Amino acid sequence: MKHASQETNYAEIAHRLSASLDLRQSPVAICFADSIPEGIDNHAGRVPAGCRFWEDAATSIFATSAANHELCAIGIYTHHLQTSPVQQTDLMDALKVFGQLDYVREEDLALIPVLHTQPAHVIYAPLAETPLPPDVVLLFVNANQTLILSEAAQQVEHQNAPAMGRPACAVVPQVVNTGRAALSLGCCGARAYLDVLTDSVAIFAMPGATLEAYTARIEALANANAVLSRFHKLRRRDVSTGLAPTIQESLRAMESA
Repeated sequence: MKHASQETNYAEIAHRLSASLDLRQSPVAICFADSIPEGIDNHAGRVPAGCRFWEDAATSIFATSAANHELCAIGIYTHHLQTSPVQQTDLMDALKVFGQLDYVREEDLALIPVLHTQPAHVIYAPLAETPLPPDVVLLFVNANQTLILSEAAQQVEHQNAPAMGRPACAVVPQVVNTGRAALSLGCCGARAYLDVLTDSVAIFAMPGATLEAYTARIEALANANAVLSRFHKLRRRDVSTGLAPTIQESLRAMESA
């Protein structure tokens, strides 16, 4: 069992991410494991879908296995967990309904990410308290925060993060399989099951392996965006009054404001 590295201070990283982005919910760590770390209990109670664990994990640490996901055939599928005959029937029934609604067509199935490996357990925790190095870190963000995260993805990965739709849980295997960040716009199910996933909120998922690099760039970009936002607001004000300021004049106005 690989425990969270003493060299990586996840509590500090969680604080830096929350402060830089002004997050309303703590970053969530998702860890795949063959066994449950000592002292970690199984999730208590039943959930209607696996994505609900994301919200619970903002305030508590717990372990899950396929049995905890029993009512979520889609989550079992995307996370490649051991399935039961009942869950397999539920999956086929769900796909049948999706097909009838023209929501998920047969040719769409191959485009839905599925975890390449089959984990025995999924450990969820607030990032600050994660007992294992996270495979994926989830942030619940608005459009302004996503702006900073998309700029960070360009700098860390030298490409743009994909924006994904249904199912929301597919963002986890997408990040694990590719080792790259992704944005999930959620799905109607996740938006029904998660209170935090309001109309203005999306999910940004980062690979744990590059978490420190992402955090450094997010801090720098958040500061730069704050400075540049003041700069542009001053220019808008001045232009609206009939002025035509140069860049240097706007910079001096910002410094004296």
